[in-house]
Amino acid sequence: MTRSTTARSALLLGAVVLLVAAVALSLTVGSRDIAPTDVWRLLRAPDGTGEAAVIHEIRLPRTLLGIAAGAALGLAGALMQSLTRNPLAEPGLLGVNAGAAVAVVGGVTLLGLTEARQYVWLAFGGAGAAAVVVYLVGGTTRGRAGTSPVRLALAGAAVTAALMALVSGLIYTDAQALDRYRFWAVGSLSGRDLTVLWQVAPFLVAGLLLGLVLAPALNAMALGDDTGRALGARPGLVRAATGVAVTLLCGAATAAAGPLAFVGLAVPHAVRALTGPDDRWVLPLSVLAAPVLLLLADVLGRVLVAPGELQVGVVTAFLGAPVLIALVSRRRVAAL
Repeated sequence: MTRSTTARSALLLGAVVLLVAAVALSLTVGSRDIAPTDVWRLLRAPDGTGEAAVIHEIRLPRTLLGIAAGAALGLAGALMQSLTRNPLAEPGLLGVNAGAAVAVVGGVTLLGLTEARQYVWLAFGGAGAAAVVVYLVGGTTRGRAGTSPVRLALAGAAVTAALMALVSGLIYTDAQALDRYRFWAVGSLSGRDLTVLWQVAPFLVAGLLLGLVLAPALNAMALGDDTGRALGARPGLVRAATGVAVTLLCGAATAAAGPLAFVGLAVPHAVRALTGPDDRWVLPLSVLAAPVLLLLADVLGRVLVAPGELQVGVVTAFLGAPVLIALVSRRRVAAL
C-alpha cells in the first residue's frame, strides 16, 4: 500500500510529540515524583536541593543516554533490515553485541575494571573488531570477494556463537566477573553519568549522519543489485558503508548502555509496517520512535517495583517480545 507524504509527515510529527512526552516522563517520574513545573525550573536554575540533585545527577543523564542509545539502536536496526533484506534482522547480527561482551569480560577478568565509564572504550573496540571479522568472513567465499546479505547473516551468527562461548568460559570461572558482567549485560540507563555519553557521542553522531545519508542508495539496492547499479548505486560500497554505520551506532550504544534487546528489532519493523518500505521515511522515523520505547520502558521499570527498579533491558524484552509476536503474526510481514 502506498502511503502519502502527508500521512508519513503526520507520523513523523507524532513521533516528535511522543518523544517530547517520553522525555518529560523520564524527568518527572521515579521514586521521588517531581512536578513538571519544578523540573523545568530546576533544569534552568538548580537551587542545591535534593530535587535538583536528582534531576541533574540521575534523571537528566539517563534521559539523554536513553535518547542517544534509542536513536542509535533504532537506526542500526532499520539499516540492518535493509542491508540483509530481512524485516526481522537486528543490529546484533553483525556480532557487535558479542564483540562488546567479550571485551567487557576481558576488561573485568584481566584488568579488574569495575565502572561503566571504564568499559566504554573496550566495549566499543570489541564491537568494532567483531564487525570487521564478520564482514571479512562474510565477504569472501571460495576465493571470490564480495558480500551478500545471506553470507553476512551467516557469518554474524557464527562469529556471535564463538564469541559468546568464549564469554561463558571466562565468566563461569570467575564469580566476581560474573556479577559485574550480569549488571552490564542486562542493559541499563542507570549508573551512567554524562561522561559515558560524551565518550561515545562522536561515534553516535557519525553513525547517525552516515546512516541517514544512505537512505536513497538502500532504496535502490532493495530492487536488487543489478537494478541498484542501473540507478547509480554501488552495492559493495553501500553494504560496506551500511556496515560501518551499524557498527558505529550499535557499538557505541552497547558500550554505553549494555545490550538492549528488541529495541533495534521491533521498532524499525513496526515503523516499516506504518510507512512502507521507503528508507527515506523509515530511517528518520526509527531514530525518533526507538528512544520513545526506551524511555517509556525505563520509566516503567522505575514504577513497577518501586521503591526498587527493573533494569530497562528487562523491560524492553517484556515489551518488545509480544509486540514482535503480534507483528509477525499478521498475514503480511512488512516488506523490504
